[in-house]
Order: sequence, then C-alpha cells, then structure tokens
Amino acid sequence: MTNKFVELLSSQTLLADGAMGTQLYEHGLFLNQCYDAANLTHPQLVQEIHEQYAEAGAEILETNTFGASRQKLTPYGFGDQVEAINRAGAAIARKVAGKTLFVAGAVGPLPLRLAPLGKVSAASACAAFTEQMRGLVAGGIDLFCLESFGLITEILAALEAAREVAPGLPVIAQMTVDENGYTSHGTPAEEFARALDQAGAEVIGVNCSVGPAPMLETIERIAAVTGRPLSAQPNAGLPRNVDDRLIYMSSPEYFAEYARNFVRAGVKIVGGCCGTGPAHIRAMRSAIRSLVPGRTTIHIEPREQLAGAATPPPLAARSALGAKLAAGRFVTSVEITPPRGADASGVLESCRTLKGAGIDIVNIPDGPRASARMGAQHLAILIERAVGIESCLHYTCRDRNLLAMQSDLLGLAALGIHNILIITGDPPKMGDYPDATAVFDIDSVGLTHLAAATNHGLDLGGNRIGPPTSFVIGVGANPGATNLDRELDHFRAKVEQGAEFAITQPVFDPQILLRFLDKIEPFRIPILAGIWPLVSLRNAEFMAHEVPGVIVPDVLVERMRVASARSKEAARDAGLAIAREALAAVKDRIDGVQVSAPFGRVELALPVIEAAADRL
Repeated sequence: MTNKFVELLSSQTLLADGAMGTQLYEHGLFLNQCYDAANLTHPQLVQEIHEQYAEAGAEILETNTFGASRQKLTPYGFGDQVEAINRAGAAIARKVAGKTLFVAGAVGPLPLRLAPLGKVSAASACAAFTEQMRGLVAGGIDLFCLESFGLITEILAALEAAREVAPGLPVIAQMTVDENGYTSHGTPAEEFARALDQAGAEVIGVNCSVGPAPMLETIERIAAVTGRPLSAQPNAGLPRNVDDRLIYMSSPEYFAEYARNFVRAGVKIVGGCCGTGPAHIRAMRSAIRSLVPGRTTIHIEPREQLAGAATPPPLAARSALGAKLAAGRFVTSVEITPPRGADASGVLESCRTLKGAGIDIVNIPDGPRASARMGAQHLAILIERAVGIESCLHYTCRDRNLLAMQSDLLGLAALGIHNILIITGDPPKMGDYPDATAVFDIDSVGLTHLAAATNHGLDLGGNRIGPPTSFVIGVGANPGATNLDRELDHFRAKVEQGAEFAITQPVFDPQILLRFLDKIEPFRIPILAGIWPLVSLRNAEFMAHEVPGVIVPDVLVERMRVASARSKEAARDAGLAIAREALAAVKDRIDGVQVSAPFGRVELALPVIEAAADRL
C-alpha cells in the first residue's frame, strides 16, 4: 500500500476524511473526555465514524490518535497506555479500510513548549513522537499524517521520529496557519514549506484554523516554492456561538466548490478538519471526481493562432438580445425554472405574460442546484416556438463531455437558439441525485472559447465546420465571491475567450456589485444584474447561508424576519421592496437586469423591473 500511495499521488487527487473530534462530540462524548482513549473505551463508535467517512468516499482514513502522545494522555489518566491507544486506533481504522483504503496515523503537536520558546529539546520531542508512532505502526498504518503543527522545529522532530520508527512509510506534514498564511509563531507559509521540502516530507500541506478560502491562498503560496505533492484540510469556516455551542457554518456545497479550486491549484490530498463531517466529504467526492490531476485535459489555443477562422456575424444581427446589447439599450430578463415533469403548459403561460409585459428574454436554468428537470434546451425551443419570446439558455459543463457539448452547440444553432449563458454548473452532490457522475471536461472558460470558435466557423480543434454560428455568448459573474481576485481573473479569462455579456449572481448588497463593476472596468462587457425577490425568512436564510457566493446582509435577513412574523404577505412585500431597492441602487451602472421568478411566480418579478423604468 505504501508504494501504491506514492504512485497514486503522481497521477490523481486522493480524498481524505473529515474531523474525528467533531463527530465524537456529536455522538455524545463530552469535551472533558479523552477522545483518543475512545479507541479503548468506545471502539465501536470510532469504527462507525470511520465507516461513515468510507461510505462518503474518503480514500484516506486518519486514525483517532491526534492527541495520543504520553504528554497529552497523562492528564486524563491514560499516560501509561500510549502504545495500546495508538495500536487500537490504527487497528480500528485498518479494519474499516481493508486493503482498498489508506490508513494514516494521525500525530498532533505536544502540549509542551520546545526550545527556544521553552525548555523541551527537539530530541525529547522526537522521543515522545517515537513512542506514539510505534503503536501506530504496530496497528497497521500505511503512512503518517503530522497535522496542526505551528512550530517548524516541532514538526521536523516528528518527521525525524517517523523516519526512525518506519523509514519506508510516507509522511504528510501539515502546518496550521492563520488567514494571512502565517503560523502561530509568525512563520510564513513559504518558509515552512521550504524547510519541510528540504527535510524530505513526501507531502506538504496545511490543515485546521481557517476555512477553505484563506487556505487556498496559502496553498498557492506553498506551490510557488515546492514541487512536492500538496495537501489541504480546512475547517468548516470559523465557528459561531449558537446556544452556547460552537457551530461551524460552512455548508457541504461550499466545501465542494472549493474542493475543485484546490484540485485546480495542484492539491493531491484534500479533506476536512474541525467542523466537517461525512456530508462535507461526500460533497467533495463528487466535486473532484472528474477533476483528478493526471487525466487528459483540454488545451485551449488562443483563437488568433487558428487558421481559417471566419468573421462572426455582427452582434446586432444574431438575435434581438444581441441587437439590444449592440445598441447599448437596457435589457430585461426573467428567470423561470424548468418544470420537474413533462408538462410545460404552466411555464409557457408565464412566458406569455412576460411577453405581454414587454420583457426581452426568458432565462432558463440548466438543472439548477443539480436537480433533474425538463431539459433547458428543449424548453427553450418550446418557448421560442410556442410563445415567440427569445430565450437565454443556461448551458453547463457538468453533464456533458466535450464531444456532446460541441454537438449540442451545433444543434442549437440549427434550431435557431442563439442566446446562451455559459456556466460551469453545480456538482451533483448538491442536488436530488448525489451519486450522479459529474463530467466537467472543460469549465466555463473553455466552453466560452468553444462557443466563440463556432462563431468563427471552427470547432475546438480548429477544423472548419461550415458557416459560422450566431451565438450571443453570456457568462456568469460572482461579485460576492469569497476570493474576489480569483473571480476577477476567471472573469477576465472568459472575456478574453469571447464572452459578450454577463449575468451576476443575485445581488442583495448593491455596494458589492458596484465594487465589482469598478474592478472589471478594464475588461468590461455588458452586465445584467441578478436580482432575487425574497419571499420568506427561510428563503432569506437559505440564500445567506447555503448558496456559495451570495451575500445577504444581516440587516436584510432581520428585515425578512420581522416581516415574516407578521404574515406571508408582509414577507412577500418586504422581499419585493428589498429587490426594488437593490435594482434602483445599481440601475445606472448596469446594462440590464435578470429577475428570478420565485417558485415560477412571474407576477413577483415584474414589479421589481419597474424600479428601472427610467432605463427602459
């Protein structure tokens, strides 16, 4: 298994498990108990937690031995059972892992101050780690995971102990950092990464202390100074005090989003730390399934290098939307979710209402939040033919491989569907069918390039396909992205590849959108602001806490709380007022608006658009 582990790291990303302590606590073990001793006192519970992580898709199970050194066990009365607790912890994980999963012996820092900050020498620390590690090796581990270290000299002592006890076992060496990428002793990520690289750690990484967003920034800094495989195991954000309990608020969906970012940054081992559970690991499994490093990737050539490219049709000639964009006229759009069944009569009737109200286009999501609904392409054709209003088809990279995407685009062009909004798509774990396979051959940048290539009469390989298509190419934009710099880079890349307009995530705080507009000014394309009329407190809380990239200010959630306490009607009116206020605040800086129709109720969308009446 040891050689297999090292070999796999060269070709793919491995998924580690999540927190053990969090799960033990949730299963009734109080904080004043020795969690490591649960290997002896509650072995069945420890085994069940390992089994839950294995079922969620974890490929590396960490032993319940993070604090199983003599120095940490002694205050609980277990100081003389170091070998037994570590051996048992490894054996329990080994029983669950069998021969298919890897078992990592978890080793954390000592509760002592090492020199020069204290009186404990590195040699004494090495001896303490050696005692713990012998028990882990006896229990059958495949590798060591040194985690949550804050002092370089201490983790180097642990690494030395691992080499002494089991020279052939790989070592994952993980430090813990703050939001700025520094350890608790002020050591920058670059410095400890170089030290661990020089010491020969097989994997270098970070875990604990911070959530996914700041950890990603630290990982990128580490990647710049070492060629070693990287690991990342973030907390579920920062804990909040809820009824005197520390609750971690980051959702599994949020973790899934960042899992893909970690993989794209070159991380070879990704997992979770404090506050995470099997649900987070399950979501991450789906998100990274098709993003494993080492698989064939799509190389996007700059378009100017492709010979034989035709001149695209003028934007104004491609569609009514294209004509409005080309003329600089304000665009109005309403988003309607496809039906769950085969009956589209209700949607068609809503579209007739929108056409009668003078709305320009109907936006059609493609499997929103990874749910199974009528195909967006089919609904777009129905709407345009039965109602005569233009559609804007959302098209995702999630469900189709590269060949299917090229075929779809050509088919859509032949059927007269010209307006498309290109998005990467939500991972299946977020939806009704969490075990569905994600594809993601390319992301929204690559798909934008592909659509623009067909507008030049070429396929992705630069082969001529006949007359150019007439797509009006839209992309998504997330002004409230946790890592705004990354979002700006991603947005710029989409513009460079051919994006012609963008629709933002729902905007509740106008200042966030205005800041985003300022930053994209050098590569500005027409922007349609996404507006979502809230209908209830539950709706507001869902948007605030469970939709990545959407920021709902606390004052607005409280406003919906007060209104919802009065009546459903009051909540609806408050939601409409909030939406109208947001649009009114940004209407002079944007090129159009997309209003979502909550639960398909277009009558709630139309009053919002009236807030931009002077732009129509």
